[in-house]
Amino acid sequence: MSASGLRIVVTGVAGFLGSHLLDRLIAGGHRVIGIDNLAMGSIDNMAAHLDNPLFRFMQRDVTDVSTFEEIEEGVDCIVHLAAFKIPRYGNALETLRINAKGCENVLEFSKRAGCKCVLASTSDVYGRNPKLPFAEDDDSVLGSSKVARWSYAVSKLFDEHLAFAYQASYGIPVTALRFFGSYGPRQHLSWWGGPQAVFIDAIMNDEEIPIHGDGLQTRSFTFVTDTVAGIYAAVVKPGANGEILNIGSTHEITVLELARTIKRLINSPGDLRIKFIPYESFTSGKYEDVRRRVPDVTKSQRILGVTAQVGLEEGLAKTIEWQCSVVRGSATVPAESTAFSASARP
Repeated sequence: MSASGLRIVVTGVAGFLGSHLLDRLIAGGHRVIGIDNLAMGSIDNMAAHLDNPLFRFMQRDVTDVSTFEEIEEGVDCIVHLAAFKIPRYGNALETLRINAKGCENVLEFSKRAGCKCVLASTSDVYGRNPKLPFAEDDDSVLGSSKVARWSYAVSKLFDEHLAFAYQASYGIPVTALRFFGSYGPRQHLSWWGGPQAVFIDAIMNDEEIPIHGDGLQTRSFTFVTDTVAGIYAAVVKPGANGEILNIGSTHEITVLELARTIKRLINSPGDLRIKFIPYESFTSGKYEDVRRRVPDVTKSQRILGVTAQVGLEEGLAKTIEWQCSVVRGSATVPAESTAFSASARP
């Protein structure tokens, strides 16, 4: 696939990752058809491109088959980012329905258009596997079906299996990308966006920082430009076809240390105030966390030629600056909308 002048469909285009990918694709001279129902995304995230002739926005739902009937032929790739995330406080049914139906509609479109499909998956699919770092061919070790928390991982594993079944049955090239803790400007300012968004907000407002469990669980956080570099490379590089690839930073940090780091970067006075929230308090009454989560990125480095470039403190500083500006009301369109220049490289 040529790396210039492609016609690409992006679902979830008004969301966090989708809007940053839109920036990168437009900067590369590609034509983009973006789909989003704006349930979680924002029109402000795309404001810089709404009048660009290279971009067409469709406010539609990926679970509606007719959405894809409105897209004419000639598409080179569809990037499926739209999803419903971890049902921490419920909504397991929505997670399963939206992710399964949305992915099936995307793959049906890919089959009809004869185009490549790049599917967003998640590091959550590795579950409780004690083998670290997680490599793409490692086992998925999930908990009981009676624990709703696993429905997100199950939905994404189903999507991956469905995608590769479509590839085997219809010959369409697919790539599944497993993301590890993406964060940065335009992140959702709730738990949907990750713990860093909630922690920044709490510290800025001199409130207790809510931490689920004991805070000693670890995560790997990846700045958005590094995640998007991986997505872009998966779109344009034929070597990614038929692969599952981890996209993320290998820097591992406890959730408690993340809170301490954000506190220090904000330079907020006073002591760090933590409110530990037991998992038993969640709506479902049952929640199982993953104790450690860190990727093996050897395969993505070899195939995609990308590796995380932005250190955690550098990325958090940029994120804090953006989130402060949003709270102050001085930025409705994030300054990072120009993060990718025309000379940017995947």
